[in-house]
Amino acid sequence: MSNASRRSVLGMLAATPLAASGLVAASGGAAHAQRSEPLRTYKEYVRELAKKDLFSGVIMIAHRGRPVVAEAFGMADKKLGIRNRLDTRFNLGSASKPFSTLAIVQLAEQGKVEFYDRLGTYLTGFRPEVADKVTVHQMLTHTSGMGSLPWDPDLITYSREEALGITAKALRGGELQFPPGTQHQYGGAGLDALGEIVTKVTGMSYWDYVHEHIFDAVGMTGSRYYTRTEWLADTAIAHPYMLQADGSRVDALRDLKASAVIGGPGTNPARPFIGGPSVGAFASAPDLVRLGRALDNHTLLTGPYTDLYVGPKFPAAPPPGAPSPGTARREAFQAYGLNSTIMGDFRVIGHGGGVGGGNANWNVYLGHGWTGVVLSNYDLEAKLLMEILGKEREAITAAAA
Repeated sequence: MSNASRRSVLGMLAATPLAASGLVAASGGAAHAQRSEPLRTYKEYVRELAKKDLFSGVIMIAHRGRPVVAEAFGMADKKLGIRNRLDTRFNLGSASKPFSTLAIVQLAEQGKVEFYDRLGTYLTGFRPEVADKVTVHQMLTHTSGMGSLPWDPDLITYSREEALGITAKALRGGELQFPPGTQHQYGGAGLDALGEIVTKVTGMSYWDYVHEHIFDAVGMTGSRYYTRTEWLADTAIAHPYMLQADGSRVDALRDLKASAVIGGPGTNPARPFIGGPSVGAFASAPDLVRLGRALDNHTLLTGPYTDLYVGPKFPAAPPPGAPSPGTARREAFQAYGLNSTIMGDFRVIGHGGGVGGGNANWNVYLGHGWTGVVLSNYDLEAKLLMEILGKEREAITAAAA
């Protein structure tokens, strides 16, 4: 499977303290026991994977901000003997894309960005066919035709300035893959351009804006765009363990020469000095639960703009191997940087991501109060990841019934 297709496949805590792990108890008698059994089955399923060393990371299912399944497996740093914990932070890969689009919708609500504006309204140096034709709306929905940036998988960057310069140059040399608005093609270039727009209209770096107006605003205290230096120094951040052809796993953070086999073949997520608008933020499972609650409660945007942010914009087929909806009817759409799916009685938003040595996925069941999070510092085969997510969905929909 190609790197692009794999990414397409991948592509709120209240004040109550977390239990250390496991299934959090609650009252409710027989009815509660019946609802709890699918949650317990899901946890045991992942536990068996971890025993076979097929999964390392954290799973969490929360209802109205309160975790009902919360368990950590495996090691965050094998060399130092540090285990994954519920609050361990993981590289989200593309599961961080919705942060850049959320920032743009916040600025649109403030009247600082217009969805119909062309890219050239805000930024200079792009090819005329890009600057004059691509709209903010199209970049938000992967319908701009900008595709993904060309990149050197072996490139190692050493500063924010270097990373910004390389991205800016690549963006301005990019050509359209199709006329804007005529197709839907998942990619990162439009998101990277949106990040530049955030900086242009706010006077803040993209990273500072997201840290202040998204992460800090909802108490996502462990979520950041960490630099490689910070990643190495902070024992609360999981190291990525990339699967190799011989079945072994290598610590990508400590071995920048090592390359992924299935998580973006040929890449290493630690080579970039810092992530950006299209990939590479870090978060813990509790922080993503907080994010889900904030979106469900209209904390980051008013009600109308939350609806605008999460609402379907463009029909999108489910990724290959996506969990079966069973007897429920499924309609999948692209929202503003999010996947927005109608599945039976549920409206589910979220995003997934995969890097060498890592997978991440978060889903919010709008109006029902449920959030599901899977974070791993192993790169997982797409089939296995989809199986895990299918089990998570079964557990949540059964518990919500």
